[in-house]
Amino acid sequence: MTARIVLFGATGYTGARTAEALVGRGARPVLAGRDPGRLAALAERLGGVETAHADVTDPRSVRGLLDRGDVLITTVGPFLQLGRAAVDAAVEAGAVYLDSTGEPPFVRRVFEDDGVRAAANGAALIPAFGLDYVPGNLAAAHALAEAGDRAHRLDVGYSMSGVSGQAFSRGTLTSLIGVVSEPGFAFTGGRLETQGAGRRMWKFQIDGRTRRGLSVGGSEHLTMPSLAPTLREIGVHLDWFGPLTRPAHLLSPLTGLLGRVPGAPVAVQKLAGVIGRRVAEAPSQTTVDGARTHTLAEVRDASGALVSRVQVDGPEAYGFTAAILAWGATRAAEQGVLGTGAMGPVQAFGLEALTAGAAEAGLVRA
Repeated sequence: MTARIVLFGATGYTGARTAEALVGRGARPVLAGRDPGRLAALAERLGGVETAHADVTDPRSVRGLLDRGDVLITTVGPFLQLGRAAVDAAVEAGAVYLDSTGEPPFVRRVFEDDGVRAAANGAALIPAFGLDYVPGNLAAAHALAEAGDRAHRLDVGYSMSGVSGQAFSRGTLTSLIGVVSEPGFAFTGGRLETQGAGRRMWKFQIDGRTRRGLSVGGSEHLTMPSLAPTLREIGVHLDWFGPLTRPAHLLSPLTGLLGRVPGAPVAVQKLAGVIGRRVAEAPSQTTVDGARTHTLAEVRDASGALVSRVQVDGPEAYGFTAAILAWGATRAAEQGVLGTGAMGPVQAFGLEALTAGAAEAGLVRA
């Protein structure tokens, strides 16, 4: 029997695109949010699907969406501010949870703080199930499988091409600014350590062009060690900042200091809200029409020699995120997932199934 799929945050930019992708796959999701008018308009456009009221400031309303075994997708961010209610609801209900976050501190909290509770109640938490970080997990898992027990260091780089005009949605920009004062992390010496974003810069080649990525905390740090016990170092890098990459790298030590200033996190969140209100809700149409995403995983042995290299290319970030969330939710609703607790995409669905699902969403090996 197919479980019910609930989409929380359906009227936002990513949420609406995810709703469209779900209906395109034949699903009949329940669209949940706090604006009945916008929900009704979207539901009518999608053929009269069910709607429900839920507000992140009222956790009981979110919990009321779910029964045991249901699938909850949430696109409500910034997740550090607004994500707790959906995680708690999924854990308490024993549901399958997927989200669109790219916020490293939030992903780490799900794995470290919520995974045990979820496993105890039969819930499955699969955060960051979009871009970021599904392509990196997929490319890395294939590269690690090819490297075998020679794998010592893994590096993952995310890049884009064909961007014109506004590259990110309002929600993404707000999330990016909001994590500036939060501690980042890295996997080094065989363990997870706190490390500010941008401390490392990695040069990598995509289609013959050199890209420069800044280090960030990624879900790969949390998910790849279980796939390759010999791994000692993992780096995840974003090539999103163009000419600002080197200045951001040089200024990165200040982000750690900022987080220690009393009141700084609250001030940063307020700044993010102010900036968010001044930009469009959606990325530019030229970006949506013409952008492509590129993700590279390289594995090296203990001597530093390159052992394996896997590149995957896909559509623009929001189209891919909507499509892979829709695939993951329908797959989970029909067949379940491979475990409970906090999991990465490979652990939740298996490498073969995830590879096929990502291909349906437009992500293929270069």
